[in-house]
Amino acid sequence: MKIIISDGMSKEGIEILQNAGIEILNQKFTPEELIKAIPDYDGILVRSATKVTKEVIDAGKKLKLIARGGVGLDNIDVAYAKEKGIAVLNTPGASSISVAELAISHIFAISRFLYKSTAEMKSGKWPKKEYSEGFELTGKTLGIFGFGNIGKEVAKRAIGLSMNVIAFDPFVTETNLNVKLVSKEELLAQSDIITLHIPKLKEGFAIAAPEFEKMKNGAVLINCARGGVVSEADLLEALNSGKIKAAGIDVFANEPPTEAQKELINHPNVSLSPHIGGSTPEAQTRIAIEIATKIVDTFKNAK
Repeated sequence: MKIIISDGMSKEGIEILQNAGIEILNQKFTPEELIKAIPDYDGILVRSATKVTKEVIDAGKKLKLIARGGVGLDNIDVAYAKEKGIAVLNTPGASSISVAELAISHIFAISRFLYKSTAEMKSGKWPKKEYSEGFELTGKTLGIFGFGNIGKEVAKRAIGLSMNVIAFDPFVTETNLNVKLVSKEELLAQSDIITLHIPKLKEGFAIAAPEFEKMKNGAVLINCARGGVVSEADLLEALNSGKIKAAGIDVFANEPPTEAQKELINHPNVSLSPHIGGSTPEAQTRIAIEIATKIVDTFKNAK
């Protein structure tokens, strides 16, 4: 069996594949190059950069599997792949801790103005008065929108910080954590801080102007989920009006952000990171081991 690894992979995963006798081409491709190369391969492993489109799938005459080292499958035409009888694999839990910790990091940065004071102190300022009015997380209500693997990891950490934790997920009806499951409307109305951990919707935004209107005045929004989950234009308006106190953003509608997103990127009340939620060595090792094992098992079962 032969597989393309187009977005890189930790050595632990490569060793698992090689020990199973799988031939690997570990190389970055342009979309055009990928379509030319893929006919000779039985599988492809991607992360978030490479898009496995209908055209790529049609070109992959020998494709038996498409693997995504990570959670979301937005860059893969999953429905078309399954229609063609191609297995689609991912690692929904392997990066959960890293993403959860990044969401909490943004919350801390916003609560005590760390993202602002760091830059100002490096420029020679001493903004003690300006940033002495942060807020404690203890006793605040954290609303977790999406209560899957990542949402649950966020909840564990927030509970440890003595926050009141509520969650909305239409597919979750019970939990053994000290978390109250609520409706979307209740989450929007009750939360001091809302953190998103949901896939990108096929149509529309999960959070846009109608949702911002239902939130508390001065609420904080964290998006370490997917670009396109939040209307960036409506978020910018909510920030400018003060409806939203601050936002922590790891993912964007366009990555890297374009000139059209510059006003949001440069907003003084936005804490930023460049889509690094699952990008820790620990998470990448777990992802590599899990997805490599799944690939080996899938090839074995396909024989």
